Amino acid sequence: MTDKLALRAFTEVDLSFLDRWGTDPETVGPFEWFGFVDPRKRRRRWEKDGYVSAEHTALAVCEADQPAVGVASYWPKPHGGPPGGCYEIGIALVPECRGRGLGTAAQRLLVDHLFGYTTANRVEALTDVENVAEQKALERAGFAREGLLRGAYFHRGAWRSLLLYAVLRDDPRPQPSI
Repeated sequence: MTDKLALRAFTEVDLSFLDRWGTDPETVGPFEWFGFVDPRKRRRRWEKDGYVSAEHTALAVCEADQPAVGVASYWPKPHGGPPGGCYEIGIALVPECRGRGLGTAAQRLLVDHLFGYTTANRVEALTDVENVAEQKALERAGFAREGLLRGAYFHRGAWRSLLLYAVLRDDPRPQPSI
């Protein structure tokens, strides 16, 4: 893991990354690839709002001053109560950056951002039951496993189950290891 990891808005320098993200199944991996889409879709979204909106925000995950190596996303999840009380997050990294603790670090940064700059009391994440690496990353980032959603989504030709994780504003957060 690196202490130079940052989340930032996507910029023009990241457009080739966004192209790769939308056209290469190996880049997003088996748990995030949902099939080919319009290869300019991601560029159009960047041109429209820079990937920042009330409905869905995506930030670039970067090491130091480098181009994007991943995406950290969040969107509101209304469960009752005031708007903005809960957000769902998602993190994905390019293959060459996986297994180094960057996903855990990015999740911590995103949780800190949401609790620091929004009224969120809860941040949750869903992951495929077979995505053990993501489950471990969420737990290292301070998320607690809350439940199983059986047969919740159709992916890779079958109905698949998801695990639900969450962290609350008042939960103690683990400190990064040195």
